[in-house]
Amino acid sequence: MSPSAPTSTPHEIVERALALSRADGCVVIADERSTANLRWARNALTTNGVTRGRTLTVIATVDGAQGTASGVVSRSAVTAADLEPLVRAAEEAARAAGPAEDAQPLVPAGEPAGDFTEAPAETSSAVFADFAPALGAAFAEARSGGRELYGFANHELVSSYLGTSTGLRLRHDQPTGTLEVNAKSPDGTRSAWAGRATRDFGDVDPGALDAELAQRLAWAERRVELPAGRYETLLPPTAVADLLIYQFWQSAARDAAEGRTVFSRPGGGTRVGERLARLPLNLRSDPHAPGLEAAPFVLAHTSQDDASVFDNGLPLSATDWIRGGELAHLTTTRHAAALTGLPVAPAVDNLILDGGSDAGLDEMVARTERGLLLTCLWYIREVDPATLLLTGLTRDGVYLVENGEVTGAVNNFRFNESPVDVLARATEAGRTERTLPREWNDFFTRTAMPPLRVADFHMSSVSPGV
Repeated sequence: MSPSAPTSTPHEIVERALALSRADGCVVIADERSTANLRWARNALTTNGVTRGRTLTVIATVDGAQGTASGVVSRSAVTAADLEPLVRAAEEAARAAGPAEDAQPLVPAGEPAGDFTEAPAETSSAVFADFAPALGAAFAEARSGGRELYGFANHELVSSYLGTSTGLRLRHDQPTGTLEVNAKSPDGTRSAWAGRATRDFGDVDPGALDAELAQRLAWAERRVELPAGRYETLLPPTAVADLLIYQFWQSAARDAAEGRTVFSRPGGGTRVGERLARLPLNLRSDPHAPGLEAAPFVLAHTSQDDASVFDNGLPLSATDWIRGGELAHLTTTRHAAALTGLPVAPAVDNLILDGGSDAGLDEMVARTERGLLLTCLWYIREVDPATLLLTGLTRDGVYLVENGEVTGAVNNFRFNESPVDVLARATEAGRTERTLPREWNDFFTRTAMPPLRVADFHMSSVSPGV
């Protein structure tokens, strides 16, 4: 093999990088990524493509009199000739850094997970073999109904290979599929959105999405202007997911113990054990949840508030974040556990809210005397970390419900709400179903949420957007 030729397999790259290491400890993560996508506009496919990519992350740890330092370097398109410079760069970064505050012994070797020496899994355009013809039929139906469909379907497979100087060898294949469809009236005055998350596009029905969007466009034929204010509001699962993902991201145990988040207890400590929701809701993660399977071990490319590179390879298990309405756990690294006295509870790459009834969103609408039905939330930003107050916009359809029926579409709003307060004020939770968050699906897709009925949801101002 010539010096510039790419190493043939990811596991060989990991083993070679570990062999090159001169540091006291070393962690190597190779991520092999393949994607396939379709894009369409005005009821016709516009583009499609398949891509491949490789990223290698080397984490070097160096022991010193004051503690252990770490250095992290990541690069894409790594060849055999690139390996030693990459490993040396990580070692130099560690030696130039001060002791790492989150330093812990690297996770010891255990049983190998996955087929570590096998070639990475790959996706291709074949993943759309059944979906694409069904999409074509949906285009024809939309065209005959006077609707224009726009959208994007993306399937990604990431094979992650994790090796460490302790002898740990782990591998995980993560499929991720997302589908987003917008339907618009020909004059552009009405718009509706629907999205789905999937592992393989075998469980996605474009015709059903088009029928859902057609109903929403029909609702919007009548327009009602409403002022800002507080309204009883029905949040669909996608909107609930976007709010609770952000809450999950801000639930680091150390930040809470230091008095910096909504989960901090006045006077010191955390709110673990306090009741957050009047309903007996459970917010949980489980790497083995059917349809939402995620890596069963820590894959940390950098150290952050809720993750530590020293925890790479730590096993993950089902964790209740909120149990029966009470805060049960915060995301806790081994270092944060030592500081706070809380049990180790690393973040998992999925999120589930359950504990509600078996009612669907349509049934909840039928029980609504007067309120708003949202489609999704957009442009969510944090206003106040102490209360986790968020602001954002409604988008692609806000509907007025009167006497159990949708009677028209209303203007969009800017909202100001904390997801913690939303859970506290929720008066009804429906059936949990897999959903695609609108705002955060570039970062977090594996969610299952119920619709929520929230009293006095705060629409702080009117938004001019469609």
